[in-house]
Amino acid sequence: MSETIDAVTSPSKPSQPSSNGLLGRARALIKHKEFERFWKFLVVGTVGAVIDFGTFRGLDALNWFETADIRLPLGLSLSEAGITGGIAFIMAVISNFIWNRYWTYPDSRTKPIASQFVTFAAVNAAGLLIRVPILELLSTPLGNLGHGILPQLDEQMMIGLGRSAAWAIAVIIVLFWNFFVNRYWTYSDVE
Repeated sequence: MSETIDAVTSPSKPSQPSSNGLLGRARALIKHKEFERFWKFLVVGTVGAVIDFGTFRGLDALNWFETADIRLPLGLSLSEAGITGGIAFIMAVISNFIWNRYWTYPDSRTKPIASQFVTFAAVNAAGLLIRVPILELLSTPLGNLGHGILPQLDEQMMIGLGRSAAWAIAVIIVLFWNFFVNRYWTYSDVE
């Protein structure tokens, strides 16, 4: 038994390499370049989310599109939530492209900026096609749910909270789409 204790506590014995075990794997993951890029992407995305949410709620508060009801093919329509969400999304995409090109993937500048932006915009347009239906489908039900839980709040407050909750759900879903598709298509020149 003393041999076991000596082997564990003896400073002359080499410790196990840090790559063994769960803790070692976690350390290796944190030091991995893709993990660093993902965290930078999250920071950039957070800045974009602030721009996005601020624009979304600001336009919503201005009520510029309150009576909008744009008819789309297949019997679909676009209301104030979809329009303001789309505008806010575009503002965030522009910010995110600049930050990702120059900070998250600084070694990606072997591609011409115009073609890289077009690719980035296409990926994000697909993200917008994922996002807008989520806003349209969840804003009212989430607002109604909130009103059922907190009936003392006025209807306008619940509409805003429902839209905000739908926005948050859409952002989380589109985050993963954007990271993986942009990493392996837009920034495919990065090692």
